[in-house]
Amino acid sequence: MKSYSTADVARLIALTPPQVRAYARAGFLRPARGPRNTYRFSFQDLVLLRAAKALRDGHVPGRRIRRALRGLAQTLPAGRALSEMRITADGNRVVVRDNGWIWQPDSGQMLFDLKVGKLARKAAPIARRHARHARAREETLSADDWFGLGEELEAVEPSDAEDAYRRALALDPRNADAHVNLGRLLQERGRVEEAVLQYEEALRLSPKHAPAAYNLGTALEDLKRTNAAIAAYRRAIALDEQLADAHYNLSRLYEKIGQRQAALRHLSAYRDLVR
Repeated sequence: MKSYSTADVARLIALTPPQVRAYARAGFLRPARGPRNTYRFSFQDLVLLRAAKALRDGHVPGRRIRRALRGLAQTLPAGRALSEMRITADGNRVVVRDNGWIWQPDSGQMLFDLKVGKLARKAAPIARRHARHARAREETLSADDWFGLGEELEAVEPSDAEDAYRRALALDPRNADAHVNLGRLLQERGRVEEAVLQYEEALRLSPKHAPAAYNLGTALEDLKRTNAAIAAYRRAIALDEQLADAHYNLSRLYEKIGQRQAALRHLSAYRDLVR
């Protein structure tokens, strides 16, 4: 569910409504359509539009902005909270940093440093209002609607996001992604044992769910269950060998328990992936 109108976006990012609509037509956003075919934007769209404005203010040519933003749109983490992300310039590269993940969506002279958390705080009142409206018409919303709302709310209002995921699961208990996202919110709030249960349920429902296995590893690490965390990270890598942070975390844990060769092997894999 998309929470932000064209007017909301224009006010939050200091663009004009025609500029917002022009960016919506440029191909790097995925806005929905609301009543009378108006645009409805997600928080991820806000992140991309804020980056576009910063590039424009830095006199970056329009073609380069579009190329950079298309690359960034393809690499933003779907279903993950964005509020801790930073998008910065690093020499001639756009670099995105997010909770230990680092990637480069494009090259070129990029002239901005976007702290997404500040944007999230500005957007929070609109997201809260949207959540209230959703609860008022609860009987008309499907499990997918509640899940989409949860994704929208994660960065700006985690308590409402938790409520949305629980409502989604009440309607569809087999939604593995909802279990994973709920688990991540619980873990971020220090409710790690509850998070473990959510990740384990996601893996029971979807045994090939690599993010569930990875997140389970992080939660088990939080609980100081080193051997179980190693097993979870190994499972995540078996499902998706491109999970750079799983290799890095395995390297740390193997070093911790004295298995130096295994530690070096996974550290090398991590370096190859982030390179």
